[in-house]
Amino acid sequence: MTTTVYGLKNCDTCKKATKWLDRFTVPYAFVDYREAKPTPETLVDWAGQAGGFAALVNKSSTTWRQLPDNRKAAASDAEWKLLLREHPQLIKRPVVVTADGVMTQGFTDNGFKQRFGVGA
Repeated sequence: MTTTVYGLKNCDTCKKATKWLDRFTVPYAFVDYREAKPTPETLVDWAGQAGGFAALVNKSSTTWRQLPDNRKAAASDAEWKLLLREHPQLIKRPVVVTADGVMTQGFTDNGFKQRFGVGA
Protein backbone atom coordinates (compact mmCIF):
# COMPACT_ATOMS: atom_id res chain seq x y z
CA MET A 1 0.00 0.00 0.00
CA THR A 2 1.42 3.35 -1.03
CA THR A 3 0.70 6.29 1.20
CA THR A 4 1.15 9.94 0.29
CA VAL A 5 1.52 12.53 3.02
CA TYR A 6 0.72 16.08 1.94
CA GLY A 7 1.79 18.96 4.13
CA LEU A 8 4.52 21.48 4.77
CA LYS A 9 8.09 20.33 5.35
CA ASN A 10 8.53 22.72 8.29
CA CYS A 11 5.22 21.78 9.98
CA ASP A 12 5.72 20.09 13.36
CA THR A 13 2.61 17.93 12.98
CA CYS A 14 3.77 16.74 9.56
CA LYS A 15 7.17 15.91 11.03
CA LYS A 16 5.51 13.89 13.82
CA ALA A 17 3.40 12.01 11.27
CA THR A 18 6.36 11.11 9.04
CA LYS A 19 8.46 10.07 12.05
CA TRP A 20 5.61 7.79 13.11
CA LEU A 21 5.43 6.27 9.63
CA ASP A 22 9.20 5.77 9.65
CA ARG A 23 9.10 4.14 13.10
CA PHE A 24 6.46 1.64 11.97
CA THR A 25 8.10 1.17 8.55
CA VAL A 26 5.05 2.33 6.62
CA PRO A 27 6.22 3.33 3.13
CA TYR A 28 5.14 6.81 2.09
CA ALA A 29 5.93 9.73 -0.17
CA PHE A 30 5.91 13.27 1.20
CA VAL A 31 4.57 16.13 -0.91
CA ASP A 32 5.05 19.71 0.26
CA TYR A 33 1.95 21.41 -1.07
CA ARG A 34 3.57 24.81 -1.18
CA GLU A 35 5.92 23.43 -3.84
CA ALA A 36 3.45 21.06 -5.53
CA LYS A 37 0.03 22.64 -5.11
CA PRO A 38 -2.93 20.26 -5.16
CA THR A 39 -4.89 20.32 -8.39
CA PRO A 40 -8.46 21.63 -8.36
CA GLU A 41 -9.65 18.03 -8.91
CA THR A 42 -7.65 16.85 -5.91
CA LEU A 43 -9.10 19.62 -3.75
CA VAL A 44 -12.64 18.64 -4.82
CA ASP A 45 -11.91 15.00 -3.92
CA TRP A 46 -10.46 15.94 -0.53
CA ALA A 47 -13.37 18.28 0.21
CA GLY A 48 -15.81 15.51 -0.63
CA GLN A 49 -14.11 13.15 1.79
CA ALA A 50 -13.69 15.80 4.50
CA GLY A 51 -17.31 16.95 4.43
CA GLY A 52 -16.88 20.13 2.41
CA PHE A 53 -14.26 22.74 1.66
CA ALA A 54 -14.74 24.49 5.01
CA ALA A 55 -13.77 21.24 6.76
CA LEU A 56 -10.41 21.23 4.94
CA VAL A 57 -9.41 24.60 6.36
CA ASN A 58 -7.45 25.21 9.54
CA LYS A 59 -9.40 28.20 10.81
CA SER A 60 -7.08 28.75 13.75
CA SER A 61 -4.10 29.41 11.49
CA THR A 62 -2.41 32.79 11.23
CA THR A 63 -2.98 32.77 7.47
CA TRP A 64 -6.74 32.32 7.94
CA ARG A 65 -6.96 35.05 10.56
CA GLN A 66 -5.11 37.48 8.29
CA LEU A 67 -7.40 36.92 5.31
CA PRO A 68 -9.96 39.63 4.53
CA ASP A 69 -13.49 38.65 5.55
CA ASN A 70 -14.68 38.48 1.95
CA ARG A 71 -12.07 35.74 1.21
CA LYS A 72 -13.14 33.76 4.29
CA ALA A 73 -16.73 33.77 3.05
CA ALA A 74 -16.09 31.70 -0.08
CA ALA A 75 -19.54 30.96 -1.47
CA SER A 76 -18.73 28.51 -4.25
CA ASP A 77 -16.46 25.57 -4.93
CA ALA A 78 -14.60 27.72 -7.46
CA GLU A 79 -13.83 30.34 -4.78
CA TRP A 80 -12.67 27.67 -2.34
CA LYS A 81 -10.44 26.04 -4.97
CA LEU A 82 -8.90 29.40 -5.82
CA LEU A 83 -8.32 30.24 -2.14
CA LEU A 84 -6.72 26.87 -1.34
CA ARG A 85 -4.54 26.91 -4.44
CA GLU A 86 -3.41 30.43 -3.57
CA HIS A 87 -2.88 29.60 0.14
CA PRO A 88 -2.27 25.83 0.43
CA GLN A 89 -1.00 26.37 3.98
CA LEU A 90 -4.67 26.83 4.97
CA ILE A 91 -5.30 23.10 4.53
CA LYS A 92 -5.32 21.19 7.82
CA ARG A 93 -2.26 19.01 7.87
CA PRO A 94 -1.08 16.52 7.25
CA VAL A 95 -3.38 15.19 4.56
CA VAL A 96 -2.79 11.45 4.29
CA VAL A 97 -3.98 9.57 1.22
CA THR A 98 -3.59 5.81 0.99
CA ALA A 99 -3.48 3.74 -2.21
CA ASP A 100 -7.21 3.06 -1.95
CA GLY A 101 -7.84 6.82 -2.29
CA VAL A 102 -9.01 7.32 1.30
CA MET A 103 -8.02 10.72 2.71
CA THR A 104 -7.68 11.73 6.34
CA GLN A 105 -6.37 14.90 7.95
CA GLY A 106 -4.30 15.44 11.04
CA PHE A 107 -2.10 13.21 13.13
CA THR A 108 -2.56 11.33 16.37
CA ASP A 109 -0.65 8.26 17.46
CA ASN A 110 -3.82 6.26 18.08
CA GLY A 111 -5.41 7.47 14.86
CA PHE A 112 -2.43 6.32 12.80
CA LYS A 113 -2.29 2.99 14.66
CA GLN A 114 -5.91 2.40 13.75
CA ARG A 115 -5.53 3.67 10.18
CA PHE A 116 -2.46 1.58 9.37
CA GLY A 117 -3.21 -1.40 11.64
CA VAL A 118 0.19 -1.34 13.35
CA GLY A 119 1.55 -0.74 16.81
CA ALA A 120 -1.78 -1.47 18.46
